[in-house]
Amino acid sequence: QGSVDCPNLEFEYGDADGHGAELAELYSYTEEPELSHNRRCFEEDFHTQVPDRRWPELDRAQQKAYVMHLLDGLEVVNRDKRLRVARAILYLAQGVFGDCDNEGDVLHWSRHNSFLLYQLGTFSAFLELLNMEIENSQACSSALRKPAISLADSTELRVLLSVMYLMVENIRVEQETDPPEWKTCRETFRMELSFPVHTEEPFALLLFTMVTKFCSGHAPHFPMKKVLLLLWKVLLFTLGGFEGLQAMKVRRREELGLPPLPEDSIQVVRGMRAASPPTYAIELVEQQQQQKRGHRSRRPLMKQDSLDIYNERDPFKNDEGGVDEEDNDDVDSGIEGELDLMERDAMIPAMPAQCLPIERVSFPKGLPWAPKVRQKDIEHFLEASRNKFIGFTLGQDTETLIGLPRPIHESVKTLKQHKYISISDVQIKNEEELEKCPMSLGEEEVQETPCEVLYRAMLYNLPQYMIALLKILLAAAPTSKAKTDSINILADVLPEEMPITVLQSMKLGIDVNRHKEIIVKSISALLLLLLKHLKLNHIYQFEYVSQHLVFANCIPLILKFFNQNIMSYITAKNSISVLDYPHCTVCDLPELTAESLEAGDNNQFCWRNLFSCINLLRILNKLTKWKHSRTMMLVVFKSAPILKRALKVKQAMMQLYVLKLLKIQTKYLGRQWRKSNMKTMSAIYQKVRHRMNDDWAYGNDIDARPWDFQAEECTLRANIEAFNSRRYDKPQDSEFAPVDNCLQSVLGQRLELPEDFHYSYELWLEREVFSQPIRWEELLHCQ
Repeated sequence: QGSVDCPNLEFEYGDADGHGAELAELYSYTEEPELSHNRRCFEEDFHTQVPDRRWPELDRAQQKAYVMHLLDGLEVVNRDKRLRVARAILYLAQGVFGDCDNEGDVLHWSRHNSFLLYQLGTFSAFLELLNMEIENSQACSSALRKPAISLADSTELRVLLSVMYLMVENIRVEQETDPPEWKTCRETFRMELSFPVHTEEPFALLLFTMVTKFCSGHAPHFPMKKVLLLLWKVLLFTLGGFEGLQAMKVRRREELGLPPLPEDSIQVVRGMRAASPPTYAIELVEQQQQQKRGHRSRRPLMKQDSLDIYNERDPFKNDEGGVDEEDNDDVDSGIEGELDLMERDAMIPAMPAQCLPIERVSFPKGLPWAPKVRQKDIEHFLEASRNKFIGFTLGQDTETLIGLPRPIHESVKTLKQHKYISISDVQIKNEEELEKCPMSLGEEEVQETPCEVLYRAMLYNLPQYMIALLKILLAAAPTSKAKTDSINILADVLPEEMPITVLQSMKLGIDVNRHKEIIVKSISALLLLLLKHLKLNHIYQFEYVSQHLVFANCIPLILKFFNQNIMSYITAKNSISVLDYPHCTVCDLPELTAESLEAGDNNQFCWRNLFSCINLLRILNKLTKWKHSRTMMLVVFKSAPILKRALKVKQAMMQLYVLKLLKIQTKYLGRQWRKSNMKTMSAIYQKVRHRMNDDWAYGNDIDARPWDFQAEECTLRANIEAFNSRRYDKPQDSEFAPVDNCLQSVLGQRLELPEDFHYSYELWLEREVFSQPIRWEELLHCQ
């Protein structure tokens, strides 16, 4: 029966996956032999320094002394010796697994050693080595000459980045049992990563530079997966996660004197339940054929239960006939030519039917979201009402209601009760005032937050950073075809010797797919995090990044990503759990067979893939919200059938963001589409926030003027440029710079004159000075 067999997915969205899973994703399966190599490097040195002892047996002072000995070893000139010491430090950061009995011990010692390494200055030492490796022109040129790049080309970089990632991830994650000194250590590390020391750039900027250098083709050996994972975790650590962001938003609203938020969006989304997905024309045809084969008696059409989201008596009920959910747009996607409509969903096995109680579940009280009204909505409503009843308008006046009938008074009162002023509205208003009165309002006080520091550092190369991230995302997307000109993102997963046996090929195939999935996960998470933090910091910083993402074709790229069998992507089993860190370090590995590789794990879905999908949908929402030109891009690229197919995934949060994207374009899809997608329309009513006076379902919108689209983007761009030049360009010769009024110093200044002026000097003197009569008496009449 197609997608109706998909059970609800028990997925909890968060900043990141579990701690063990996040550490495991740092390593590819091809790197597994290097774990034992790191151990050898450590043990050979450790036993010469501390004979007949194990690392966990040493007291803190001895552990410190040994780490200091290792750090001294990083100062040597010999590259191979330096690498052996770096591997020994990596083994410490990996949790000295040779002395551990189970996975819990490995993770415990990994955290313990990460804090110890940070306190002794390891991160700064590795940062210097990383800078050296980035500038290593010999490694770059040798990689450029090679026809095929493999793991061996990025050995030093992978060791350095792995140590830094383990330190950032272990110190970032808070646990209740952490001693007070670790909490202090965490804050110090956060400050060190956020604010540049000695006028250097923030650490995140160095990683962004690595991404652009890789994409430009100058450094094809950079291990991009590790760079992107580290960049994401550094942003997550320095800027803060989603719950921290919500708390910052509440605090900022208080500072600006705005009313509190109507609800906590994170909690509302967590409490939502998934809707049963709409059926498809192709599935209905199959069902009808099965019915014809089985028996000829026709079942009468049954009325759709508009509240079946809340009726759990039959969660996979499919009473709709062929009329209700037919999708005429499914045939043509507009992104990759024709969709393969005959693709079959790789469905999760249906759950065994259980006898549920007959009585219906109690209905939720009201809708999940409080309705919101913008100032603009009230103005539009009053403009329309005045034109209708009086015949003229009063511009932006929302107080004068003379001459309007009583129901209009009531409507305005209701609209004002639900009026929502966002932080962005306040920031835009302040910006307008600063542009209007730059002298009287003086210099704006800009708070030095980690987000502000990062934006200022990124500003001048920001378009290149966005293009580079989207290039890598395109190369990692499962729908991308292998092209000769696309960048090679597999440099840090391909072994030196390609597989010979079928088993090795299968293992490498899983590894490559997993590698791509992790890259998509890290890019989607870091872009979303960046957009959300910049929007809170200043709306025009967010708009600047958004515009460059849109100019770099982010919207069609995300739609292309979803133009696949999304259920099979979310349930993909591209992992070999026995080879995952830390399991592979403490357990004896069983014999791998083709059957065990095909079976994969027994999880209902793949956490990282569902996380990536939700992040990409949220980015798409952020780019298109209140932007008619970008909403039209969704319509032009025929996103409706692609998004509608994503509703097959029965996970409330993912469905919410798909429905939001469908809601904003519904008015442009025509009456026939709305008529044949009533179940989707009902789901939008039940799940998405209502905007009073928003006739999204009917298409009579004042704002929907196609000729305004170009102007809208141009106005926005002008506002962004004005903001950036006012706040970040400090020209010395501006019209507001102080003027020298002293005659002596002005006449004493040396002026640079053009060369040809010397030749025509006498002519100029004759024309401009001698031939001009000087009326000295006019000085006396000057006011």
